[in-house]
Amino acid sequence: MPAAPPPPEKMMFQLSLRRRGISDQAVLRAMDEVPRDAFVEPELRDEAWRDTALPIACGQTISQPFVVAYMTEQLQLRPEHRVLEIGTGSGYQAAILSRLSRSVLTLERFKTLAERARARLSALHCDNVEVVVGDGFAVPASAGLFDRIMVTAAMEAVPETLIARLDRDGVLIAPVGPRDGTQTLLRIRNAPGGIERKELVAVRFVPALPGLAREL
Repeated sequence: MPAAPPPPEKMMFQLSLRRRGISDQAVLRAMDEVPRDAFVEPELRDEAWRDTALPIACGQTISQPFVVAYMTEQLQLRPEHRVLEIGTGSGYQAAILSRLSRSVLTLERFKTLAERARARLSALHCDNVEVVVGDGFAVPASAGLFDRIMVTAAMEAVPETLIARLDRDGVLIAPVGPRDGTQTLLRIRNAPGGIERKELVAVRFVPALPGLAREL
């Protein structure tokens, strides 16, 4: 029996990404393979394939699909890369990263979000992802260096301690700017001649906060 065709909204989801300039075939394939509806709240599953951010628990959001794809594309991931994600949220971005890299360590300050993301990722057999309840502003030295780092919440400035976690030729992507306004997506590369910074596009993210959440 032939496989059922994808629902129209999922076909439009892929078409929208291509129309907006996402061209990396590996990224497009990962976006197709990971079911976004598995990462949204049950009452919002009918909206899962829309190109919009949606609310999740603990006052956080699951990012707009285009932003997820764009940030992932800008990382220029390779299968041998080790990735650090700051801000697990629903786990959706980590699932995308898991399809494109060797391993993903993702830190989340909310225990509830971390536990839910861990369960979703396990159900989808994203076995190369480790979800840790931790402070993204204080990555332990024992974590080592990373080929790629993605920050999924707005920072007023990227801490030098986080940039120091980049391996040689490593790349970091982060939204940088005021908490209650528009931020700029910043691409930082640990190049042979020193740290390079490039501003990409305007975005809006929930703020990154230091420490662990006291509740939830």
